[in-house]
Amino acid sequence: MSYQPIENYGIIGNLETVALVGKNASIDFMCFPDFDSPSVFGGLLDAAGGGNFSVEVDLRDARHTQLYLPETNVLLTRFLADCGVAEVSDFMPIDAEPGRCALVRRIRTVRGSVRFRIRCAPRFDYGRATHDTELDSGGVVFRSRGADGTALRLRSPHAMRVVDGAAVLEVELCAGESLHLLLEGAESTAESMGDVAAFCDAAFDETVRYWRSWSERSNYQGRWREMVQRSALTLKLLTSRKYGSLVAAPTLGLPESIGGERNWDYRYTWIRDSAFTVYALLRLGYTEEAGNFMRWVEKRCEELGPDGSLQIMYGIDGRHRLAESELGHWEGYRGSAPVRLGNGAFDQLQLDIYGELIDSIYLYDKYGTPVSFDFWDNIVRLVEWVCANWQRADEGIWEVRGGQQKFLYSRLMCWVAIDRGLRLADKRSLPAPIARWRDVRDAIHKEIVEEFWSEKKQHFVQYKGSSTIDASCLLMPLMRFISPRDPRWLSTLDGVTRDLVDDSLVYRYRNDEAASDGLSGTEGTFNICSFWYVECLCRSGQVEKAQLLFEKMLGYANHLGLYSEELGAAGEHLGNFPQAFTHLGLISAAFSLNRNLDGGWRP
Repeated sequence: MSYQPIENYGIIGNLETVALVGKNASIDFMCFPDFDSPSVFGGLLDAAGGGNFSVEVDLRDARHTQLYLPETNVLLTRFLADCGVAEVSDFMPIDAEPGRCALVRRIRTVRGSVRFRIRCAPRFDYGRATHDTELDSGGVVFRSRGADGTALRLRSPHAMRVVDGAAVLEVELCAGESLHLLLEGAESTAESMGDVAAFCDAAFDETVRYWRSWSERSNYQGRWREMVQRSALTLKLLTSRKYGSLVAAPTLGLPESIGGERNWDYRYTWIRDSAFTVYALLRLGYTEEAGNFMRWVEKRCEELGPDGSLQIMYGIDGRHRLAESELGHWEGYRGSAPVRLGNGAFDQLQLDIYGELIDSIYLYDKYGTPVSFDFWDNIVRLVEWVCANWQRADEGIWEVRGGQQKFLYSRLMCWVAIDRGLRLADKRSLPAPIARWRDVRDAIHKEIVEEFWSEKKQHFVQYKGSSTIDASCLLMPLMRFISPRDPRWLSTLDGVTRDLVDDSLVYRYRNDEAASDGLSGTEGTFNICSFWYVECLCRSGQVEKAQLLFEKMLGYANHLGLYSEELGAAGEHLGNFPQAFTHLGLISAAFSLNRNLDGGWRP
């Protein structure tokens, strides 16, 4: 097995975990049973020892294509050749049985006669645990010898054999004939114990209905509905039905530069990413998902530290410690080591998270359900913490590991935290120390304008005392700190264009000029920054340019409309995939453009 480009993958999921399916129909990454559980397929990060679930076809010079069934997360992979056509339908049923985590593969010959070779070769606990494989009356059982004792069963109406610990099935199917495969927890006692083909066919119909019903709830009817809805469906796949939390991305270890060390584990709930996601889902009318996350947030607010502070990220179940280690036995995607497990940034100080969170609470209170008094009591504690700590240096939005700085973006979002707290108190007539909050909010505003503005450069700078620019400043008008047509902002936007923009693509900062991030190597352009840039251009009145750059950015999506975190010099996808941050940025930019093109927005 060799490495496919990151952009060659699609994802399927069941709101508990996801699987990445390549254009060659190989499942090369899947954790079981939850997003942040150990992997059972990890070939994406170690081709030789990670494990995969492959489907090979005997078709000379076959072309591979992939598509989602419209308005669903059911993925079709097709093999097209002169002598025959085959397809694989992959999906994960949205089942009511907790922890069941079934994966269905329906393999079918469309034309001609096609020979298939299927090989299911799991590697448990990130490839660290050996396993036993045995045939039983229900199929093939894989049982980990690791401490957790994870076990999977692969079912099929066709006879399978065991080869080197893998389940292997070879079969020839004529036009119209199908093969059904079901992979699930070995302890499941659901109706799949019976007729596998009938179960898979019924599950297919139910899963299609579920996703189409969910898609119909979207209120977006703009110009780019297909791309916006694909982004929404992707964000939904990254949502935990069990907990209400959202993962930043479903993968770990995918590099920001090939062969480099910038390889992180993103299978956790960042307050920042989740808060922005809530904003995107509310815009689309998905208040239920926003409400589920708010309930998760309320629980975290009940666990505030003695000083009233939050962590920047948590496990999807709300656990606090996410200790970072390295999977030294894995070579990493295309040799990009180390593959990091856990995330050492969990205990960093990042002041901006309070602004993003309280802004999302403010919006949910406005468009969803009003906050309860108990929740408000904890929001007051958060705002009070911001008032007492906003002047501190921190690691900032980009989680630098080269030392704390007094970042512009952190100051900006502290201002947002207090401002939205004031708005909530005023809107709901809730008790709060209004006068003191206003004084602190205004002090932050004054400091940003006076101490983060460079007369020489004529733009706002990345951190106090610097002269460089950072793409996170693009949130200044989007958060209503400054008018999008204020002369200082327009000059700053020119600075971003000059220093950070490459055609339609935007770097978050220049590694050789910005605050040290404590890491070697380079990185690509940052996709969410590109969408922020589009939205800022739009609001500043440069609508035609914004539309052009937005549509060019759409051209960088993969064949299914999915995005990773970054793009390399040749437009290749880099970083964990797919990335929630990127897809919520796309949704926000599309809304802004539609509103301007329809004449419904004024600065």
